[in-house]
Amino acid sequence: MTKLKGLKVLITGGSSGIGKATAEKLILAGAIVCITGRDKNKLDRVAGEINAIPIHLDVTKYNNIAVKVLDAFHSMGGIDVLVNNAGIGSFSKLESIKMADFDEIFSTNVFGLTMMTQEVVKFFKTQQFGTIINIGSTASTNGFASGSVYCASKFALRGLTYCWRSELRGDNIRVMLVNPSEVPTAFNNKQRTEREDEPKKLSSNEIAHAIISAIEMDDRGFINELNVWATNPFN
Repeated sequence: MTKLKGLKVLITGGSSGIGKATAEKLILAGAIVCITGRDKNKLDRVAGEINAIPIHLDVTKYNNIAVKVLDAFHSMGGIDVLVNNAGIGSFSKLESIKMADFDEIFSTNVFGLTMMTQEVVKFFKTQQFGTIINIGSTASTNGFASGSVYCASKFALRGLTYCWRSELRGDNIRVMLVNPSEVPTAFNNKQRTEREDEPKKLSSNEIAHAIISAIEMDDRGFINELNVWATNPFN
């Protein structure tokens, strides 16, 4: 855990699910963590519970991203790691898909994530190091029925991750992709209420463990893509 002590980590979508679990584990290991979230009341409450620094941000409000990233930089005294965790889901059969569905999902999962990364990378390039971890999905590897819009957004994120890795390795910036299979969280719940853990399925804690393991690796190496599956979710 030595590498994590004092590490400055910015996590989007950090007030619930995978983001919250990752923040909590990092803070317990001695890291300094900023979490972002759209619901200010929930964000402030969770940040107080886990001793994180709250940054109120909706990543679809693109014009606000630069100033919020700067807030995080000053609040922590720098940024070493960006975890792009904020994401939403929507599921419809082909004949029911509307263009608005693409706009809604891509604005968070692709466009907002890209703008967030663009701002953080400015600091990473100046300091000549940094780690970006994008939270994708195993849906980006094979797709599933009624998942057209969501899977397309995660396939896009996978492509972005591979492109950014090629662009940024020369600046000592690691870009990694963590693909969870199904985790009961609030991501496809419009009320943003947490789903209860299911014993046979992954929990946020397993994904947090994978993320932190990737961060802990010595900077001379990185995991390019990590797929995390439940052992036996079928019975």
